[in-house]
Amino acid sequence: MAQQTIDDPSAGGAAAAGRLAKAVHRYGAFSRRGLEERLFTRLFRGLVYPQIWEDPEIDMEALALGPGARMVTIASGGCNALSYLTADPARVIAVDLNEPHAALVNLKMTGLRHMPNYQMFYQFFGLAEHPQNPRLYDRVLKEHLDQRSRRYWEKRDALGRRRIRVFANNIYKHGLLGNFIGAGHKASATLGVKLTDMLACRDQEEQKAHFDQHIAPMFDSRMVRWVSKQRASLFGLGIPPSQYDSLVAEGDGDMAVVLKRRLRKLLCDFPISENYFAWQALARRYAPGDDGPLPPYLQSRHFSNLRDRVDRLSIETISVTDRIAKEEAGSLDGFVLLDAQDWMTDEQLNALWTEITRAAKPGARAIFRTSDIPSLLPGRLKPELLAQWDYQEQRSADLGARDRSAIYGGFHLYIRKG
Repeated sequence: MAQQTIDDPSAGGAAAAGRLAKAVHRYGAFSRRGLEERLFTRLFRGLVYPQIWEDPEIDMEALALGPGARMVTIASGGCNALSYLTADPARVIAVDLNEPHAALVNLKMTGLRHMPNYQMFYQFFGLAEHPQNPRLYDRVLKEHLDQRSRRYWEKRDALGRRRIRVFANNIYKHGLLGNFIGAGHKASATLGVKLTDMLACRDQEEQKAHFDQHIAPMFDSRMVRWVSKQRASLFGLGIPPSQYDSLVAEGDGDMAVVLKRRLRKLLCDFPISENYFAWQALARRYAPGDDGPLPPYLQSRHFSNLRDRVDRLSIETISVTDRIAKEEAGSLDGFVLLDAQDWMTDEQLNALWTEITRAAKPGARAIFRTSDIPSLLPGRLKPELLAQWDYQEQRSADLGARDRSAIYGGFHLYIRKG
């Protein structure tokens, strides 16, 4: 398959694979659940998210991020870690167990340092489909890239094609998530629905009417209902088997209901003209030009500042718990955990929050998302740890309602007491 060059599961290396297995595997290798977990970790060793699916503007608002802050975040595709630099923090420490994610973040950082202007940066990382982009990589980027990332992007497939070529044919159509969205478009076409038609809607009323008439009925089809019952069907969203169980509970066991509800929020609760997540879902790209909705790091008005601040960002292939453990007590202002806790056992969860609580300054903020609506900490985190944090329940609900990515059940903000 054409996607194979960037989804190569061998890319991550044995060390990264071991860390990922430790995070995901809960069942024996020869049980059905154990086999599903091992399939997921194998798929997750390739590129998963060419674009991260958490709203960075909501993150920065929740974190009250500003000059001088020091924070740790899970990197994913790096869009948010880079976007946080627009708030002028002193340090952004990004971590990820996925080696291709680290290679992507390093490539973006190298682009900020060495591309001469915004137009070139946007051509490469925003449009990401210009035929000259691989030559641009050779001319401007590769000599400045770290060796591990360079090996990743220059690895060749059986036909001799380098991975970096995906920036000539739209990286947003690649990776596990890109393949998943592409499969959704093909399934929709099979059912007689062209998803890109929704981009013509002029306002939210038209969006809602279009969704109810053309898209919602697909979730009642036999094909979609059968596929949605398979745990492996959602691996393309980066959802492991344990997270599937939490997600399906929202729909009383009916995943098609959950998926329809989440997609409706994504496509109807915000103007498409202001939501780049909707553009990615409907068109598998961003709106053309700098006038369209874009992640903050891709907006022209931020380019100069990001170039000046890019050295404040670092990326490491390490678990978030182990990285926070390296920081001094009371030294961090913010923690961004994405939805990683949905994967964790109680032991892993308590180990993480032990380090977060130790490293957090008084007033530090921790944010995370969950597949289900409620926070997962009560009843699982040790009471003595939970008692040191103030849960902003109403504020969390408000922020979650305004998160344009719309794929999570809950958004949660905790503030360190003291």
